[in-house]
Amino acid sequence: MDAFSQSLGLALQLITQADATLWRIVGLSLRVSATACLLGAGFGLLLGAWLAVARFPGHAAVVGGLNTLLALPSVVVGLIVYLLLSRSGPLGPLGILFTPTAMVIAQSILVLPLIAALSRQLVADALRDGGDELQAMGAGRLLSAVLLLAHERLAVATVLLTAFGRAVAEVGAVMIVGGNIDGVTRVMTTAIALETSKGDLPLALALGLLLLAVVAVVNLALGLTQRRSGALAGLAVSR
Repeated sequence: MDAFSQSLGLALQLITQADATLWRIVGLSLRVSATACLLGAGFGLLLGAWLAVARFPGHAAVVGGLNTLLALPSVVVGLIVYLLLSRSGPLGPLGILFTPTAMVIAQSILVLPLIAALSRQLVADALRDGGDELQAMGAGRLLSAVLLLAHERLAVATVLLTAFGRAVAEVGAVMIVGGNIDGVTRVMTTAIALETSKGDLPLALALGLLLLAVVAVVNLALGLTQRRSGALAGLAVSR
């Protein structure tokens, strides 16, 4: 039996037998990424809504900078957060470096530009379609933007699912600020890298399969959300 087939068989055993180490890593990955997306959404959605309606000198440059941050490498985010949280950094006294909290902070920063940029475009498009009606009813531009975000909840869900997909699959930032400590900060991506280098291929492959499953579920949810959003839009037009 070749190495791949043997590793695959052992990996499936780890999954079906509910290996404690395996599922602890998966659980931490999902908690960290979900929490990071919620925090990123809290700031990103409001920032995107504000940028969609704000008008000030340099607005185009700010939007351009935000769009540039969409390609921000995760290792750069990890480095910045590490410098801030290290013992000699300004937030060093908090003592949260190499903890799940530091990982959440790093991933929140990573997904925030994505959420803000997509929500800004979402609000800008919605304002062109229905913003005048809200403003005619007395709502200010910022309030109109927030109300439109609430109305376009399916599109917002798509934004958040996209952000979660990026967060759960990244490795650089969480490796730097989490330290990949067994039982404390080891998530799927960092564990795959470590176990592969150690030669524990069954565990690495099992984690890889589960990571692919998570990404597949996210993509399926994205597709269903977009399909439902399109169906509702078509229904609204027919009426």
